[in-house]
Amino acid sequence: MSKRERRRMAVLARVVDRQLTLRLAAEMLQLSYRQTKRIWRRFRADGDAGLVHQSRGRRSNRARPAAEQARAVALHQKRYADFGPLLASEHLADDHGIVVSRETMRRWLMAQGVWKVHHRRAAHRIARERRPRRGDLVQVDGSDHDWFEGRGPKAVLMVMVDDATNTTLARFYTAEDTAAAFDIFERYVKVYGVPFALYPDRDSIYFCTREANLEEELADRGPETQFARAMRELGVDLIPAYSPQAKGRVERRHGLFQDRLVKEMRLLGISTIEAGNAFLDNRFLSFVNTRYTVKARDAVNGHRSAPATARLDQALSWKEPRTVAKDWTVSWRNQRFQIDARHAVLNLPGRRITVVQRRDKTIVILYGQRSLTYRDAPNRTAPSTRPSPVARRLPQAPASNHPWRTSAIARRPVFPPPSDELLTAHSREAGTRAAATSERVVAVI
Repeated sequence: MSKRERRRMAVLARVVDRQLTLRLAAEMLQLSYRQTKRIWRRFRADGDAGLVHQSRGRRSNRARPAAEQARAVALHQKRYADFGPLLASEHLADDHGIVVSRETMRRWLMAQGVWKVHHRRAAHRIARERRPRRGDLVQVDGSDHDWFEGRGPKAVLMVMVDDATNTTLARFYTAEDTAAAFDIFERYVKVYGVPFALYPDRDSIYFCTREANLEEELADRGPETQFARAMRELGVDLIPAYSPQAKGRVERRHGLFQDRLVKEMRLLGISTIEAGNAFLDNRFLSFVNTRYTVKARDAVNGHRSAPATARLDQALSWKEPRTVAKDWTVSWRNQRFQIDARHAVLNLPGRRITVVQRRDKTIVILYGQRSLTYRDAPNRTAPSTRPSPVARRLPQAPASNHPWRTSAIARRPVFPPPSDELLTAHSREAGTRAAATSERVVAVI
């Protein structure tokens, strides 16, 4: 019995004992007099069971047909076995015409024992308020996952999420490296503009942990990765996240992609990075940004307009300083470049220049902001190999007329080595002397 039914039983029991009238019982139960009389008649006829709701235990008049429920669960087990109730209900409606709510689908799956309630106990954390304007902070991270479920190559999904609105941009790459970070950032800038700050983790792509060298200390600048240097040139702050929970928006977006995106690509048979990126651009990202985007508190856009393509291209490149040799050549990754004679007035030998390698593999040499012309320099000639060393001569006996043989040392008499008999007699005599010495020592003691 429910709490309400037990309360009715207690009040009507007092009516049976004539402690209350039926009209007073109606006021206490907050029911009309006619409704109280009907309940009273059922109570007198059936006892406590008459107070229980008559539809309890019966199938609802609004219940879905059992055949439809069985078909939905069978389709879930056949095609969508690892789909959650929400995603499964959406595909059942779109692909099979079975319109069922998420909660109903969850109850059906739980009744068949194919879905369990997941309880999570999370550590206590302080919630960080969203930034008020879009573009104030953009979270960026890469997700290494089996995106094609063995059907295709290994891939990493680079994701950028705006902190204020959840606006998302994502793309597949072969690896999470500097080239991938440059490319996803350029695509974001061309669509939305330059953000005020980025919020990545402390991966070596974004932050350098070594100590600053002398040149960096003189420039009052710590060690930088290529990506950090590019963000400094574009005026974008780089803020490190010290835990996955700190950048929770992009981490939750990873969970969405690892669940929904993987299953959608499975249904479409997508097995290549190119096809996955096409699916993201043409369909999935528009769905994500339509369904999961929120409105920013401040309508002002915090993005800055995108810089010129040439400036953006040059910033998102690999740059390293080099010193010009005395022959006006520059070495760069096993290559040598000869600076043209037209720059002779700059007196470049011994000076520091910057070698820029763009993402299309073209090379630019800069002296300050000035671009230098150059050509490929011939490779250095390999050092001549030394002749094989001549084998050392074995020592030879000097000739008979050699000065060594005519010296006073050479004329000294040479005694023959002692014979074996002489050595044996000498050893016997030495042993006798040692025995006599030991006897005298014992006598003295």
